[in-house]
Amino acid sequence: MRIEPGNWVPLGYGAYARSDEIVALRPITEGRGPGRRTLVWVRGVAEPIVSSRSDDAITRDLVAPGDRALRAEQMATALERLVEASEGLPSVLQRVITQETGQDFAAIAREGRAALG
Repeated sequence: MRIEPGNWVPLGYGAYARSDEIVALRPITEGRGPGRRTLVWVRGVAEPIVSSRSDDAITRDLVAPGDRALRAEQMATALERLVEASEGLPSVLQRVITQETGQDFAAIAREGRAALG
């Protein structure tokens, strides 16, 4: 489980905490039933904050992929599509592209395939 630093996590009741400042979570089970409220300890705050959200919901927000991870996944998908398309081109067309652009199209496709693993 990897926490994305610097993300704001909603705690309910209009309260938020930075993901990398949340130190501990403990569900409140007495009186309201499980999964309803959570005690949240935040670095630099003496007393725990009572959250109106469940510990599972807070944990999901703590470890959800950030924008960078999402963009990296999108770029990998786009690269995969480009590599597949380039590998499907006839060799004559690849040579023409190389002559016109000065770029070794087949080598670029191999580099993309290697980057994708």
